Amino acid sequence: MSIVWTIVIGFLAGVIAKFLTPGSNEPTGFVLTAILGIVGAFVATYLGQALHWYRPGEGAGLIGAVVGAIIVLMVWAFFSNRRHSV
Repeated sequence: MSIVWTIVIGFLAGVIAKFLTPGSNEPTGFVLTAILGIVGAFVATYLGQALHWYRPGEGAGLIGAVVGAIIVLMVWAFFSNRRHSV
């Protein structure tokens, strides 16, 4: 059930992170935003467990997932800028 919960939280985090992250190189489309949010939630869960903020098997909360989604969106924007400038 924790993976399903991470996906749900990641979906919400992706939508929130898109509103919080400024810039013109944001991913377009609802599905891509949701996928990046889910990836961000998994990143936050992995980092939180590696840094012992979360116990093994415990997922990131909404705030951690939003932070993870913002990190993923910034990485997306970085690589998107590099691809268009070459």
